[in-house]
Amino acid sequence: MSMSALVSSLRAAGRHHLSAGTFIVRPVTGSYLYRIEQFKQIKKMLGNGAKIESDTFRVGGHDWRIRCYPNGKEGYEGFISLYLEHASLDRTGDATADFRMSILDHTGKPLWTEGHAQLSEEIDDESEGDAQTFSIGKRTRWGWSDFMKVDDLDDKEHLKDGSLIIVCDITVLDMRSIEYRDGMASTTTMEVPSESKEEADPDMEIEVGGVTFPANRSMLTARSPVFKEELVPTKIHIDGIDADVFKALLHFIYTDRLPQEMEEQETLAKIVKPLLVAADRYKLEKMKQVCEEALCGQISMESVTATLAFAEQHCCSMLKEACTQFLADFSF
Repeated sequence: MSMSALVSSLRAAGRHHLSAGTFIVRPVTGSYLYRIEQFKQIKKMLGNGAKIESDTFRVGGHDWRIRCYPNGKEGYEGFISLYLEHASLDRTGDATADFRMSILDHTGKPLWTEGHAQLSEEIDDESEGDAQTFSIGKRTRWGWSDFMKVDDLDDKEHLKDGSLIIVCDITVLDMRSIEYRDGMASTTTMEVPSESKEEADPDMEIEVGGVTFPANRSMLTARSPVFKEELVPTKIHIDGIDADVFKALLHFIYTDRLPQEMEEQETLAKIVKPLLVAADRYKLEKMKQVCEEALCGQISMESVTATLAFAEQHCCSMLKEACTQFLADFSF
């Protein structure tokens, strides 16, 4: 039985002031490519226990970074030590994630991969299960002190142009409670969830692709300068955008995030370009950035040319830079 039907049934049985919520657990996946130039020279300059760190990257609502010890952590000289660190733990709280790291050749093929990270040196017991918990006061990073022996590095395979290329694939478990709100939907109307029911009380309608969306004028005009200029009547019709895309756009305006079902990498990949076009059209810079980040993770040799043209068309500086860097990294 659906939540809506269950709530209706319980209210009909006498629970007139019933509220409800759902606890969800959904995986959110992402990847980060980290290139360390002149790796052997860096290794010579750094001693055992010295580290280098990547920039932060965002997956599943949390910031992460790769920590690399070219000469191994203390006590692991002769190895490359790799760790994934939760970089926003003080801001975004605990996270549970499963991840793996790979060293790539110059074509992007994994040559050495480790997954389901073991505990690092702070805790001596064994790792249990696939997903690891990054928690304040307990552990902010997981990884391998003995990821790979330095002697196993091959100049032709592992160190193209002297660079070591690492990719981290991470799946974060999004675990949270969602408040149930009474639907306003009919066969031709879609409900758009909101963080604040009072702010989201609808006072207008927007028709897109045969679907009518109830909307709140003040929310839309506050977030989008384009809506601020266009929204005059209580009902408007918008062309050139799919209903599903517009629903996601409204969801982002209300909640500052994409719908839950679109945060999964496979689902987002199918709709991310029209989402970015919509964000660009309505000048929703944060939504546009989220879409750019997703597209950066999809760049491949087959798609880089088209993606670069798309980035230039919609003034996506981050995506354009990622495409340019990709071409530079894999040109030979």
